[in-house]
Amino acid sequence: MSQSLGWIGLGRMGEAMVRKLLQAGHGVKVWNRTRSKAEPLAGYGAQVVESKLDLAACDTIFTMVSTTDDLKQVLFGDGGVMTGATKPKTVIDSSSISQEGSAEIRGTLEGMGVAYLCAPVSGNAKVAKAGKLLVVASGPKALFDANETYLAAMSRKAMWVGEGELARVWKIAHNTMFGVIIQSLCEITVLAEKAGIPRHVFLESINDSVLGSMYTRYKTPVLTKLSFDQVTFTPKLLLKDMDLGLGAGKAHGVPMPSAAATRESIARLVGRGHDDVDFAILLQETANDAGLTIAPLNVDVSDGLSS
Repeated sequence: MSQSLGWIGLGRMGEAMVRKLLQAGHGVKVWNRTRSKAEPLAGYGAQVVESKLDLAACDTIFTMVSTTDDLKQVLFGDGGVMTGATKPKTVIDSSSISQEGSAEIRGTLEGMGVAYLCAPVSGNAKVAKAGKLLVVASGPKALFDANETYLAAMSRKAMWVGEGELARVWKIAHNTMFGVIIQSLCEITVLAEKAGIPRHVFLESINDSVLGSMYTRYKTPVLTKLSFDQVTFTPKLLLKDMDLGLGAGKAHGVPMPSAAATRESIARLVGRGHDDVDFAILLQETANDAGLTIAPLNVDVSDGLSS
């Protein structure tokens, strides 16, 4: 049965995911703290609402915000979607938040009679626009089954990994690996370039080797052209996720030496004031540490996302 859908949070990821829902023929009401970010979606068929409470009558609300506190605010804070007499039946959250914060939110929602599904994703806004996100969900299996159509519309695959907050554990593990890979990729790319291999040639060779992945491919253009102003994910957000990963490792008694070293490297980016830039600026900092001057290369390279 078709449901009425609402969406809160239209940053780079949220906006791209809503477009996919709209393109699949689903009606969506949207709200964003900065209304100007929501208005372009009206051209795709979305209904832009004035307040979060305007979404309370929707069957299902999707949320995509930055932190646990942000999610609590849009749900339970002043004017939050859960603060009125009418409440949605289901909340599906795709934010990157802690397992503990998610469990607390689940308890509050279920206490109100509202079902809750965690549905974090793998991929950035470019991946979302290409329809190649992976959605990993946890919570009641019947709830996942009831909403799989919408999750599939936003992704190349949606999968259920278990009950409760297990999808949060998956996302924390995923983003920890995300950090470790970019750290390693930047190190070996600087090594290869300093030794004399052209940067774009080396990256192409890695992409075509057994080590290549969607991730290494879609970061290749920015690493080649040094276009760090094309932001997909900031150092500050990556640092948050590395801290979540190390916290989970501590909680479960898992040593994570590679993640710990990467965390300090990312913290240095943040400390040096790299705010509104892509985290791939790590390549520039790694080159500086190696005494290597790198320059943008005017070479067209594939991001691996085009059909």
